[in-house]
Amino acid sequence: PRGRLPARCAWFLQELPSFLVPALLLALRSPPRLEPLGCRLLCCLFCWHYFYRTFIYPFFTRGRPFPLQLLFFGMLFCIYNGFLQGYYLIYCAEYPNDWCTDIRFTSGLLLFLLGMGINIHSDLLLRQLRKPGEVTYKIPQGGLFTYISGANYFGEIVEWFGFAIATWSLPAFAFALFTLCCIGPRAYHHHRYYLKTFTDYPKSRKALIPFVF
Repeated sequence: PRGRLPARCAWFLQELPSFLVPALLLALRSPPRLEPLGCRLLCCLFCWHYFYRTFIYPFFTRGRPFPLQLLFFGMLFCIYNGFLQGYYLIYCAEYPNDWCTDIRFTSGLLLFLLGMGINIHSDLLLRQLRKPGEVTYKIPQGGLFTYISGANYFGEIVEWFGFAIATWSLPAFAFALFTLCCIGPRAYHHHRYYLKTFTDYPKSRKALIPFVF
């Protein structure tokens, strides 16, 4: 217990750098450089996700206490990634004035919004499984959980690949690939856990990708 923090506090501290670091980079840039409109929108997408993850999601989560070691490494990653994505968009990115109408931006934006919607909705379904004070696992139902065990993970992967397509940048694609490699296996292990733990777990469900895996 001495090496852990409550889940809400841990989530807040872990995700905060991903929102705060780009905001500080923008505040320290004189004059601010977020032109054209496409560049401002891309930066807003990144900060929007982490505003939700930092200031909204932690206050509804009911997870177990979080190990300080994992929190430390999570914060390190969020500091680095927040700096990488923010620095690229604020100091390095060059987009044409009509980037907002480019097929890469529009398709990536749609994927980002779709993934974020899936992620938020799946988190809501998971929270509704537990009563206040409960931390035990139950079989998730509804939404994409009808087809896959890791609907929340699937939504976040789609979200960041959409962001990568919209920015069309190496830092964003690296982050999307890291997200896939990090939480993809978690979805697979959750799926195996559900199958072993619940005898009535739907056998037709896949781990991460509907109808495939």
